[in-house]
Amino acid sequence: MVSLNSFFPARFRKDVTVIPVVRLHGAIMAGGNQFRQNLNIATVAPLLARAFADKRAPAVAIMINSPGGSPVQSRLIYKRIRDLAAEKNKKVLMFVEDVAASGGYMIACAGDEIIADPSSIVGSIGVISASFGFTGLIDKIGVERRVYTAGENKSLLDPFKPENPEDIAYLKELQLEIHKVFIDLVKEGRGARLGDDPDMFTGKFWTGMRGKDLGLVDELGDIRAALRARFGDKVRMRLVSAQRGLFGRRVPGVSAGMAAGAIAGIGEAGLNTLEERALWSRYGL
Repeated sequence: MVSLNSFFPARFRKDVTVIPVVRLHGAIMAGGNQFRQNLNIATVAPLLARAFADKRAPAVAIMINSPGGSPVQSRLIYKRIRDLAAEKNKKVLMFVEDVAASGGYMIACAGDEIIADPSSIVGSIGVISASFGFTGLIDKIGVERRVYTAGENKSLLDPFKPENPEDIAYLKELQLEIHKVFIDLVKEGRGARLGDDPDMFTGKFWTGMRGKDLGLVDELGDIRAALRARFGDKVRMRLVSAQRGLFGRRVPGVSAGMAAGAIAGIGEAGLNTLEERALWSRYGL
């Protein structure tokens, strides 16, 4: 005899556990536009709110695939996840796909448990600043640059000026402060599970398999098997995706202002794409 339960959606059936799933993919950067969506608190917060609003779900699953980016946005996302978990009394299961490195690993630490693929990349607990020096180039093409400032440090780290040891020392101080915030957050999130390895906080990264040995990861596996092991064979996943506009998609309005903004946005998106590719390439991806 066919049970009446089979005719109801999974979220209304008492014999089925539905777990909201949020997928966080990409580099972590403030801003963004209609051509490219970055991971930041503005884009992620609505997804998290909807996932944690499910009163019947005992946990929220988050799939992270990010090479890192902004330390500020990473920490804001981490804190929002932990705040919602405490407010809604839900467990957070974090699943690492290809990579959770640098800021991506910072977000992963918001999970009560971190489950990673054996071949994924985790770690890179460090801070990096990268730029270029153009002093030789402008000399070669005969360009004279003129900069006027109010404040002797206003042109700090100017890429068109020779490197200044004092500027570098000051940047190092900032990096060390940000690095300490990162280290403290990882220690808070991982606690006694964290191993004692001299390379742990040097910016080095590892496979998920080695990450498990170091205490960066709790378990090796995939989301389907992990959820079934915890909630039974009848567990169902509900992907929480961005809200859609009318007719099922977002359609930007067309106006002179919009068109001008779109043209500017294309250039910005191109720069963001280059920056994001540079982040991914550090891990061979």
